[in-house]
Amino acid sequence: MPDVPPLPAPPPALLAEIAAQSARPVAGELHRLCAEARARFGDTLVALLFYGSCLRSGNPGEGLVDLYAIVDDYSRASPSRLLRLANAWLPPNILLLRTRMADGRLLQAKCAVLSLADLEQGTARWFQSYLWGRFAQPSRLVYCRDAQSERRIQEALARAVLTLLGQALPCQEPRIDSESLWRRALALSYGCELRPESADRPARLVRHDREHYRRLTRAAAPALAGLEAIAGEADLYRNRLPAAACRQGRRRWRLRRLQGRLLNLARLAKASFTFELGVDYVVWKLQRHLGQPVEISPRLRRHPLIFGWPLLWRLLRERRLH
Repeated sequence: MPDVPPLPAPPPALLAEIAAQSARPVAGELHRLCAEARARFGDTLVALLFYGSCLRSGNPGEGLVDLYAIVDDYSRASPSRLLRLANAWLPPNILLLRTRMADGRLLQAKCAVLSLADLEQGTARWFQSYLWGRFAQPSRLVYCRDAQSERRIQEALARAVLTLLGQALPCQEPRIDSESLWRRALALSYGCELRPESADRPARLVRHDREHYRRLTRAAAPALAGLEAIAGEADLYRNRLPAAACRQGRRRWRLRRLQGRLLNLARLAKASFTFELGVDYVVWKLQRHLGQPVEISPRLRRHPLIFGWPLLWRLLRERRLH
């Protein structure tokens, strides 16, 4: 197999913004979850990344915390051969981390397991947007094993920004500001997954971290072919991609949308037998976003791969999964 050429280094200004964002302090509860992760993975744990709704709210105790455990390799991350194969075949695997707080509260985290190599490749070279769409958004580095690993993770997060914006540029208007640029980019990425989300979610995400996204755009623009800052404007850009490149880019998103939804179904199926309490998690997630109960029948709990499809079809038919 030929050697894969090294990934280019992102612009220093972009790396500096990513480093500042990921180094911000986190709530003390996260360190207890980090201790659980280190106990679970041992010396194969490279880093622990915190992202998602609990990061935005600032309250890890209000829901299920979203974490990514970055590991050296999958062979040492799990004692189960089946889980190791599933993680290598269709990363990431999901597991449940739990810790009891001093006041008796139970803190739980949905922890995705991803190798450092897959993080680096997935944020820069994967066609699917699963990783670069996620990691272009803010995250916190709760733990990192050493300075070299921290640098590699920061570079991967910066490449996720470049990949998302570069892939989304063909679908942007001729003149755009950072907010509209990111709103459209996140909407495209979200559209590649089966998500019970409201249509205005990308706009709310961007408004929540508006200044961060503005700084990211300014730092990333020099490395993005076709995106040009307009002289004399603080936050306005020109999309200079030719029409042919825009048509080709839009076709890629149509393919990506089909691929992403098929992979989403595969990941849901995989989670039903690799994720502890997988059915309960999927149903909890649906209830949280749909705002109404979803019944788990005994046969659905026993055989989710057989009896989960009618529920999925009903949600798709009623347009409650987008």
